[in-house]
Amino acid sequence: METTKLLGFSEANINSIYAQMGRTKAEKYIAFAISSLASTLAKFAMDCCLYINQNFQFISFPDHLTTGSSLMPHKKNPDVFELIRAKCNRLQSIPNEINLLTTNLASGYHRDVQLLKEIIFPAFKEINSCIELALHMLEQIQIRKNILNDPQYKLLFTVDALNEEVKKGTPFREAYQKIGNEVNEGKFDYKAKTVSHTHLGSIGNLGLNELSLRMKGVMK
Repeated sequence: METTKLLGFSEANINSIYAQMGRTKAEKYIAFAISSLASTLAKFAMDCCLYINQNFQFISFPDHLTTGSSLMPHKKNPDVFELIRAKCNRLQSIPNEINLLTTNLASGYHRDVQLLKEIIFPAFKEINSCIELALHMLEQIQIRKNILNDPQYKLLFTVDALNEEVKKGTPFREAYQKIGNEVNEGKFDYKAKTVSHTHLGSIGNLGLNELSLRMKGVMK
């Protein structure tokens, strides 16, 4: 019971068979948790790699957090996020690795189980380092402002133009066809570069979670 107390567990597993049969299951739960977090982080890293390139240029980072190209003088490579993406993709294989290692074991303890430590323990260090790197990068992220002034993004406003037509009394079907024809004919030119949406969670409005945090004073 002293061990239970020192380790911070709420109670001891009195049934030794139950405790023994729980081996490998705990590792699986942990592995799936790490894998789930890694999946989110890998997708985020991919978005950063995508949106920093010259076709988007939504974001950028200081020079000391990127590397130059061996050939192209203008290019900034997001090496940190590329490595985060790779490491997190590898971490997502951990649940499968554990399943394969334990899949044909009979009841009881087997020496095979000690190999789980070689998988789980390094995974903690890896996912923590990825989180720390991502947070460090986000502290210095640079958001490109006024990007919607770029003509290539004007079609983002087709729905707003459609809604304005509907508000004027035009049936939705006719408004839809009108805006669609303007786009096809190259005549679409929506002037308003700012939009005003009123429902919660829409563009420019707070989501429920963010609103709740702000109300509690967590966010500014």
